[in-house]
Amino acid sequence: MRDAFSAAVVRAARADDRVLLLTGDHGYSLFDAIRREFPDRFLNGGVAEQNLVGVAAGLAKGGFRPIVYGLSAFIPIRVLEQIKIDVCYEDLPVVFIGDGAGFVYSHLGTSHQCTEDVAALRAMPGLVILSPADAAETSACLALALSLNRPVYVRLGKADLGAVHASPPDVRLGGLCPVRTGDGPLAWIGTGAAVSTALAASGRWPGSSVWSAPCLKPLDEDAIAEVCRRHRAVVVVEEHSVYGGLGGAVAEIAGKRAPTWVCRVGVRDRFSRACGTYSYLLREHGLDAESVVARVEEFLRQMPAGVMPATYTARAA
Repeated sequence: MRDAFSAAVVRAARADDRVLLLTGDHGYSLFDAIRREFPDRFLNGGVAEQNLVGVAAGLAKGGFRPIVYGLSAFIPIRVLEQIKIDVCYEDLPVVFIGDGAGFVYSHLGTSHQCTEDVAALRAMPGLVILSPADAAETSACLALALSLNRPVYVRLGKADLGAVHASPPDVRLGGLCPVRTGDGPLAWIGTGAAVSTALAASGRWPGSSVWSAPCLKPLDEDAIAEVCRRHRAVVVVEEHSVYGGLGGAVAEIAGKRAPTWVCRVGVRDRFSRACGTYSYLLREHGLDAESVVARVEEFLRQMPAGVMPATYTARAA
């Protein structure tokens, strides 16, 4: 995903001489290509992300299309006020890239882990939130972000989980991307790195449909409501807090448009207890495929009799 993002930035710079990349002392090798081909359109603002957002706002007012890159713990979390006042209040076309969302920077601890960015930004007026699941979605999300004349946040998670889509996905503002079709009673909606987890865990229930949500704000309410109507229950998986993320948004839409059972699988209300590998932290927080299966099994067993087939509510052998 990081390589796809870097390549997409270079393509965008070739196509539009207004595109600039700004970074807060991050990603030197990641941006070798754009520094080599467009050295005058790469700005390292140093460890001063608040200033960097202000500079990007000024460049946007001057007619440029700035892309601001940083770790998601810093962009957007460290610079929420600057995003709010400098960019969103002025409705400026600045694209923010938050890399390493979730538990990617596992060994660096809570200061570098980010599971609250979507919740913090969903309430930010006028801001679009994109969350690609693989390299193909990453390329499509950046192209979409630059086509919009408004503020956009692109959330990048774990980079090496492999492809989700066999062919280039149709990433639209608010839309869902089908990953696996199925007519069973259970549907899965994932976003970012959690789409891979949803694919793996959903195999426990054959016939499950799996969708990727590369756009978290706005969400196509018609598309979400249709998934809710076609299935008896919906499981939402995200490497983000259960508060204020995709699961909450799906539950809001279901409650208003198509009431159904919604299982929200995400980070519970706590920080990581220890540092370790990425896979270790997923297990600690119950977000690896095995743990997700157990959480969904418990959710299904708590449903009233007759809502789901007995084979879905019985514990796996």
